Amino acid sequence: MLPLGASRAASVTKRMAAAMGICGRGLCPASSYVWEVKNATRGEAKYNLVHPTAIIQPGAVVGQGVSIGAFCTIGSSVKLGDHCQMQPGSHIFGDTELGENCIILAGAVVGADLPGCTIIGRNNTIGYHSVVGVKCQDMKYVTGDECFLHIGDNNDIREYTSIHRSSKSSDQTVIGNNNLIMGSCHIAHDCKVGDGNIFANSTLLAGHVMVEDYVRTAGAIVVHQFCHLGSHCFIGGGSVIAQDVPKYMMVSGDRAELRGLNSEGLRRHGFSCVEIQGMRRAYRKIFVPTEGCSMSIEDRLTEVEKDEELANFPAVCSMVKSIHESFEPSRRGICNFRSWLALD
Repeated sequence: MLPLGASRAASVTKRMAAAMGICGRGLCPASSYVWEVKNATRGEAKYNLVHPTAIIQPGAVVGQGVSIGAFCTIGSSVKLGDHCQMQPGSHIFGDTELGENCIILAGAVVGADLPGCTIIGRNNTIGYHSVVGVKCQDMKYVTGDECFLHIGDNNDIREYTSIHRSSKSSDQTVIGNNNLIMGSCHIAHDCKVGDGNIFANSTLLAGHVMVEDYVRTAGAIVVHQFCHLGSHCFIGGGSVIAQDVPKYMMVSGDRAELRGLNSEGLRRHGFSCVEIQGMRRAYRKIFVPTEGCSMSIEDRLTEVEKDEELANFPAVCSMVKSIHESFEPSRRGICNFRSWLALD
């Protein structure tokens, strides 16, 4: 039997909980209650788990099996897929669409009341206090222009990350599938990010950066506007990338320089020893010329292309093509390299 004081305190707690819409089993919000989604167009399920302090504006489309926590906001043009979760204090604004099984963690803001839209696929997690799909920081953006962000499926976007919409209606910011974007990263307007990338904390991409597939960045790196990061490349911690990084390469430093092939990353992604050896031979021909060789890099690339043995490796051809493309007039060239650089 409880002491008199404890019994009285428990009774007061229950009365306060009832008045505030809090369940009597603790101070947890009434997540065990089933609340009807009011003022919204509903899917097949008539009821969802919605905290009474959440605001769902008229016109919002909410799927079935959705959980919406305390003090959340859903704008009138939002489409929220089935089985999504919004943790307390998270908000979705503007013309924003989320696919099924997305999780918006506490404090995150997705979308903005701007022309254009934000489209997010399935099974994505938006981290604590992240800001996704808001206006870009480009001074050339004209107020009233449409701007767009498209995110694919199965992305893990961690805490305090910012991802901006495009700077003009003719472009869009794009993030593919299966990316891990760690805390405090920034992806600016008009960036294009492929699939399977891992960005360590404080990876900062300026506007119009292109990141291909399976790129790995260490922490605290900065990428200049319009740079390209080729597939399977690795960026060392603290690097400043001011020019393109070709496929399969490692770079590091301020300003970043080529440090050889990303051999370990290639092994982990299933490239055979024979393929890696072929890429090493090609790398030496291009970036580690023999003594007294005065050939330009274009001539060295041509030499590799004419090598019948190396030309049989698709990865070598892809690497050479990546380097060629970086020297096109619209591109920034490749990161510096040192002719004495040795490979592991």
